[in-house]
Amino acid sequence: MLLFLFFLYFCYMMFNWLSLVTGLFYIVLGIVVIIYKFFFTILEPAIAYAMGTVLIIYGIFRIYRAISKIKKSKNEE
Repeated sequence: MLLFLFFLYFCYMMFNWLSLVTGLFYIVLGIVVIIYKFFFTILEPAIAYAMGTVLIIYGIFRIYRAISKIKKSKNEE
């Protein structure tokens, strides 16, 4: 039983760290879209800037949410 609870806690923490890495991935993807103006197809500059900006903002949101969950879980211990 204790091993199962440890496994659940480990999965929960790994999900938080994976969410942090995913946020970084979205930020990098947004920068790449802005620089190369490409996302599965060639984009117009205005669309590339808008899409890149949205990806960067979403990446920042994911990182913020992951950090707040990690801090919350450390405070509960």
